[in-house]
Amino acid sequence: MTMLDRRLHAYRADLAETGLEGRVEALRFVAGTPARVAVPVIGLRPEPDLARGIDTELLLGEDVTVFDRANGWCWVKAASDGYVGYLPDTALSDTQAVPTHIVTVQRTFLYPEAELRKPYKTVLSIGSRVRIVGEAETRGNRYAMLEDGTAIFAKHVQPIGAGEGGDYVDIATRFLETPYLWGGRSGLGIDCSGLIQLSMLMTGRSAPRDTDMQSASLGAPVDRSELRRGDLVFWKGHVAVLEDPETIVHANGHTMTVARENFEDAIKRIGWLYEQPTGYRRPII
Repeated sequence: MTMLDRRLHAYRADLAETGLEGRVEALRFVAGTPARVAVPVIGLRPEPDLARGIDTELLLGEDVTVFDRANGWCWVKAASDGYVGYLPDTALSDTQAVPTHIVTVQRTFLYPEAELRKPYKTVLSIGSRVRIVGEAETRGNRYAMLEDGTAIFAKHVQPIGAGEGGDYVDIATRFLETPYLWGGRSGLGIDCSGLIQLSMLMTGRSAPRDTDMQSASLGAPVDRSELRRGDLVFWKGHVAVLEDPETIVHANGHTMTVARENFEDAIKRIGWLYEQPTGYRRPII
């Protein structure tokens, strides 16, 4: 049998997704059942163990397919990028309504009602998806109302799909000073490839999750002499986006933030540990 990438293909000795029948060996194959993330942000892990580091994160309102539920964990595949892993079953809902809007600012607050003076209930990241059923106004401030009566500042959300075709580099710069988080994929903490993926998602584009996936398939290769805004620079295990030919934006472990850095200075600084860039790619934008 062909060895497949376990990050993108759901298979174990006892169970595998239906689409892999004939390609992998498993005791049984299942199509899975749909579910939706019901918490602000949740880590996806390679094993059902909170002591294991996260591979990536899923945001409120994102869809998954559930292949197995056991011992308080769900084995799932994310709809947005096909990533496979484990998350606590308390993070999912089988009945949550279809989202209508997406959060467009780095972070925003969910209030118990349309009143910013009330203690907020939780913090939502850019990319979170919610169902808006109406609007309300308090002292001139407009709020988008959810079905349970909670409220978000109306300017912080837009209808899903409304941002398609926008400038993903502009989105990436909104993350400046966001803390670096290995496996992070939210406005609360993010890693280098998560920054690229989430910024593209906000403009209606899909992108693989991890750096190796992005460097192998995202857009097309480009020569260094032709680099322009929006092109990607790859090192071994790292990716940055060009804000302009002289400047990169990247989530990095040097500053432990999303930072703006001179391109040539970054090449020299990173070189001692990761050598020279391994390639350059131009997403289809």
